[in-house]
Amino acid sequence: MRMSHLLAGAAIALASAGPVLSRPAPPAAAAPVSEKDAEARADRLLAKMTLEEKVGQLSQRFDIASLFPTGAVAPPGMPPMTPLDDNVRKAELGAVLFVHDPAVANKYQKLAVEQTRLKIPLLLGYDVIWGMRTMFPVPIATASSFDPAMVEQARGVAASEARALGIHWTFAPMIDIARDPRWGRIVEGAGEDPYLGAAMAAAQVRGFQGAGIGTPGHIIAGPKHFVGYGASMGGRDYDSAYLSDSELHNVYLPPFAAAIDAGAGNIMSAYMDLNDVPASANRTLLTDILRGELGFKGWVVTDASAVHNLVKQGFAEDKTDASIRALMAGVDMEMSMSPNAFSTLVGAVRASKVPMKRIDEAVRRILTVKYRLGLFENPYVDAAAAQRVLDDPAHAAAAQVAAERSLVLLRNEGNALPLVAGAQKRVAVIGAMADSPGDTTVSLAFPQDAAKAVTIFKGISERLNGVATVETTPGVQLSRLVPSPLAGLRGPAKLWTPAQTADELKKAVDLARRSDVVILTLGEKIEMSSEQASRSDLTLPGDQRKLLDAVLATGKPVVVVLMNGRPLDLTGVYDKVPAILEAWYPGSRGGAAVARALFGDVNPGGKTPVTWPRSVGQVPTYYARNLTHNPDTADKRYWDAPSTPLIPFGFGLSYTSFTIAPPTLDKAELAPAGRIVVSTTVTNTGKRAGDEVVQLYIHQRAGRQSRPIRLLQGFERVTLAPGESRQVRFTLDEANVRYWNSVERGWVIDPGAFDLWVGNSSTAQAHATFTVGGKPRAAR
Repeated sequence: MRMSHLLAGAAIALASAGPVLSRPAPPAAAAPVSEKDAEARADRLLAKMTLEEKVGQLSQRFDIASLFPTGAVAPPGMPPMTPLDDNVRKAELGAVLFVHDPAVANKYQKLAVEQTRLKIPLLLGYDVIWGMRTMFPVPIATASSFDPAMVEQARGVAASEARALGIHWTFAPMIDIARDPRWGRIVEGAGEDPYLGAAMAAAQVRGFQGAGIGTPGHIIAGPKHFVGYGASMGGRDYDSAYLSDSELHNVYLPPFAAAIDAGAGNIMSAYMDLNDVPASANRTLLTDILRGELGFKGWVVTDASAVHNLVKQGFAEDKTDASIRALMAGVDMEMSMSPNAFSTLVGAVRASKVPMKRIDEAVRRILTVKYRLGLFENPYVDAAAAQRVLDDPAHAAAAQVAAERSLVLLRNEGNALPLVAGAQKRVAVIGAMADSPGDTTVSLAFPQDAAKAVTIFKGISERLNGVATVETTPGVQLSRLVPSPLAGLRGPAKLWTPAQTADELKKAVDLARRSDVVILTLGEKIEMSSEQASRSDLTLPGDQRKLLDAVLATGKPVVVVLMNGRPLDLTGVYDKVPAILEAWYPGSRGGAAVARALFGDVNPGGKTPVTWPRSVGQVPTYYARNLTHNPDTADKRYWDAPSTPLIPFGFGLSYTSFTIAPPTLDKAELAPAGRIVVSTTVTNTGKRAGDEVVQLYIHQRAGRQSRPIRLLQGFERVTLAPGESRQVRFTLDEANVRYWNSVERGWVIDPGAFDLWVGNSSTAQAHATFTVGGKPRAAR
């Protein structure tokens, strides 16, 4: 669907009838430089460089002063907020991260191109994970849209804003598969499934980079973290990961393969040990797999201080040993918060511990991308032009559409939703996140803009303006036992006293009593998700269950809106309230999107990209499990609770109803190098227009390795008017049936019978079969 059509329903007027997402080129933007020409120019420059200048290009440093706003307190362990002027002037750095002020960007570039011998511009990088100035829903939310085209457009907006500010490169998308919701960084990815993860990875790379590296108004994508970070033991951030070859290739690598096929210019290596070898010094990962198997040709950067960490991990003897081992494994650039360990490579080369050829290879990759970006011709940024890009109203409109398409209706008993605007004269919006701009969205670059975010309360107030009185109160306060490492950005939280805690709960109950309906926001504060935000428990934090029970005891109708970055244990919630709308952290216009969904202006059509466990004791649980030797008792593996999930992968309700017809296949056999077209018809059988996500799953019945009970191999989101039908087609080829065989250590295809289902979740029932023809064979 075209984005212009999607925006038609947004409650924002576009500035013009032109393209929806403006991506203005820098004022003096040159034509993109071809890769061949860029490499030739890089070789000529490389021939003029000293060893020290070469090593400088392999080093990247945090600009701490840019990361934290004036008056903020840096977390413990952070280096001083000292500008990097001297390091740039001495040609000790090839890149700087966290600069987002055009004036600072121009200052550093001026030092690099006017006060160094070879006038080599800097690469400026930033975590543009879910937006820059305009904040979109978090990635787990946009994955819920099952709409790669929308995600591509959203990342295009973020890229245009970042490039306008002088940023050239983002440490995104995060494409780690995550099957343990205790892991805090599950919020930054697309969930548990490699097929969906691959689709979202490719879409984000295309959105960030445009037609290719050097496209005006775009930036380089840096997919992370290579690889297996999402499999950390116990869901504990930074802990080691252990993956079989089968898991690595069949589950965790496909999103990276898709990102590389989409043209990703950079890859970030991971912190943690993978099978007892740190990922940032693992030659099998960074050279044999990344470059050999996946064909990656760009440059590899470490995660923050990962080279220094090799010593802490008990892997390297000292920072010289760490630098040598990381470089020789396949790292091209070191990201560091403190003085770069890679500076020791000068001595390592002179001591013949590192060949100059390897240094030149890494430097060539970095210089090539700087030429392709046109930085040698125009390293500076126009601050006035940047402001025009940031102020483009089409960006806010796109953020609202993204939020609307990311909403997932998890429960709607008795058609409790949608509400009718004006039918209730007094509306209560209660909860710790109900009117919290910083929990609706967050931006490290523009923290002051959080105040402009449309919260749930604000969105509902605006939607009901003139037809109902809308009031809010938090009811509870939420806090972490271990403070967030970025708590200094907001200043220390003032915790409520016991008396205040009781008083605030009473205020919420009193508000509920005098209201006609209660919209209760439950979930997690935003600092309870992302890096260093793993949890040992998935129940609602704080006194939220107590708040829910007290509000329910008033007898007033209650609708729950969830704001969270992971699946939660909804014990005592799911069975007590008629309607639950999953909003995740919905971004700058999230409150407006939620309000439109609650009152029926928008029909939620998202699907959950992760399986929701009933409790943390089921973790990890995911749909693509193996049958095991006793599949008939799969739902009875625990004696004290069902083994089935609370909410299956791919699930989401609608305000209308749909039927999905049994699939038909244009042929019964998938021949070698052939394809099968699968068709089904989806019909809106209800009385409202709405979206359905048609999903296709397959299962291989027998072969040289046990295969998952189901695997997603196709999806399409369609919008249908009441009574409308549409045929949906999927194409299966050998790529859909191949898998990595852990015994033969390669990709294989097994002939034989396959099951196929189409439906609207991973529990789809409409069934067909096909066979794969030919002999057992290797596959590419």
